[in-house]
Amino acid sequence: MTEREPFRTRIKVRHYELDTLGHLNHAVYHSYGEVARLELLEAAGGLAGFTAEKLAAVLLETHVVFRRELRAGDVVDVTCDVKFGSGKTFRMDSNIVKVDGTPAAEITCTLGLMDLERRKLVEDPRARFEAAGADLKLLSTAE
Repeated sequence: MTEREPFRTRIKVRHYELDTLGHLNHAVYHSYGEVARLELLEAAGGLAGFTAEKLAAVLLETHVVFRRELRAGDVVDVTCDVKFGSGKTFRMDSNIVKVDGTPAAEITCTLGLMDLERRKLVEDPRARFEAAGADLKLLSTAE
């Protein structure tokens, strides 16, 4: 049996994203992770269900480990993989990898699903993703 690959999206580093040292600004790594998270949620098909149920994914914590610098014109693949556990939170992990295979960064995020009317996190986010019609196998390689 082969291991499934996580969702990925491709991004080109733009000149205006660079810092004074000529490499990708640290905050932009977070933006790249956000792009991958949102594109995964859209591709998995749960966003319409979240809107109908008045739910939204909210970022609670994010951590980046920088491995290699990125410069203007570099092209990267940004992965995203959901890890459900017990409780109200879940993780969305991303890797930023140059197209030549060089790891550039690892991003770990903790999120929750917020009930937009109650302004509280919901119980069992995995079940809520499933009820919203999201493709759990696309969201998570562990499914």
